[in-house]
Amino acid sequence: MTMTGEQATGQITCEAAQVYEAFFVPALFEQWPSRVAEAARIEAGDRILDVACGTGVLARSLASRVGADGSVMGLDLNDGMLEVARRKAPQIAWRQGRAEQLPFENERFDVVVSQFGLMFFADRRAALQEMMRVLRPGGRLAVAVWDALGNSPGYAAVTRLLQRLFGNRVADALRAPFALGDARLLRTLFIEAGIADFEITTHAGTARFPSIQSWIYTDIKGWTLRDLLNDAQFSLLLSEAEHTLRMYAADDGTVAFDAPAHIVSAVKP
Repeated sequence: MTMTGEQATGQITCEAAQVYEAFFVPALFEQWPSRVAEAARIEAGDRILDVACGTGVLARSLASRVGADGSVMGLDLNDGMLEVARRKAPQIAWRQGRAEQLPFENERFDVVVSQFGLMFFADRRAALQEMMRVLRPGGRLAVAVWDALGNSPGYAAVTRLLQRLFGNRVADALRAPFALGDARLLRTLFIEAGIADFEITTHAGTARFPSIQSWIYTDIKGWTLRDLLNDAQFSLLLSEAEHTLRMYAADDGTVAFDAPAHIVSAVKP
């Protein structure tokens, strides 16, 4: 898939970042930090870099694990995300920067992690090489990416709905997070980045929303699609979603569906 502009890089406004933190984090993201921490074998005293930290859900969790003797640095390209991150956890060091050119010296960190960011990097191979560069020898890397779109049936259904209503450009914005879902493609990427010894594990996950309307609001208003749909289109989408997506809603109206992910872990020689 080829994408350009904000849809390719995951760039969103501060207002969208606030929706992201308030709705996406509990719906999807807060179930993953403990798994990334386990894959990275986080220990008290570790110096950690969180690449593509977003609003900081992973960095906040890891900061509680490393204690006073450790440190966590969160880095993101997106100023809107970082503004929310700073408000949520001013005690953590947050920095703006590109994953493909990390603004840190060689071998600075014990651990580098990245949770659901690799798919959006302009040069994924360079970003992985940079993560390894800033790791000390024996340092640990853990990177999480979403499994294939077909393995997340709720999002596959929303993508089909967006395609039917608005065409490729809008639908592709929701396909983007699943770009590395094929484990073979993911393995090839790491090998091409010069990371010879790594492990890919696939974990079950669940997307949970209070309602279909909340689900659609979160996906559109908390992401790059916010700028692709006008108010009338958003109202049309809400109306269509209530019918098309009702199979994912329980009797009480809540929504839950599978949202698995891959975690790639490695140790720097």
